[in-house]
Amino acid sequence: MTIQEFIIKYKEAFSKNTPLPIAFGYSDKAVTEVKKIPRCMIGAIRKVCEGETLTLSADNVLCGGGSLYTAFAPMPDRVPVFVSEVEHYKQNKELVRTYINRLDICLSNKPYLNFMRMDCVENLDETEGIIFFATPDVLSGLCSWAFYDNNDNDAVCTQFASGCCSIVTFATQENKKNGRRCFIGMLDPSARPLIPKNELTFTIPTCRFKEMMDTMEQSALFQKAYSIVRKRINGEIQKETT
Repeated sequence: MTIQEFIIKYKEAFSKNTPLPIAFGYSDKAVTEVKKIPRCMIGAIRKVCEGETLTLSADNVLCGGGSLYTAFAPMPDRVPVFVSEVEHYKQNKELVRTYINRLDICLSNKPYLNFMRMDCVENLDETEGIIFFATPDVLSGLCSWAFYDNNDNDAVCTQFASGCCSIVTFATQENKKNGRRCFIGMLDPSARPLIPKNELTFTIPTCRFKEMMDTMEQSALFQKAYSIVRKRINGEIQKETT
């Protein structure tokens, strides 16, 4: 399946109004000007759904956690303190350090991290993953699709993470090892105000996405049960079921 064929099937499966996913990956070339962004990158990434392109680098990722999770810089000393004592997301600094060490993030050897909406992507070369900003109904379809040919208990998983870690780090690490896990993200309370309140993210590493494109038409997305959900996404079912 080509990217254009995927886009056609994606709109059939979900809705022409459902945001197209975003492809991201490291490169030696920036796809757009490296512009100043707000301290948290999540809002800028969400704008890519509207057709903008985004390039991140060590020069415009100003958040210490963001620079770590995009692999542009080592973990700043302040991060474990901030996560545990300011945000209270972990009980103590040691838990934060243990968690981050377990991620085994290696600094990128490429200077840019590019984000492009799928209709702006020519191929999946130099991509690490595909990000979907999804409502619960769309998320239901994405999970059903991921479960179709993968019986592993962690075929779809959720882990503790900042917003940027949940959509960049996990997929990048999974893609490096040719893994098959997909990741539900954006549960980070600090980042949630930067995206619509009814959305989470679903990120597929590129290696897995190539497999899933081949199963899309056979999966539950195009069967009776999901067709009813699709009608609700399209506004054809006005009354909520009880």
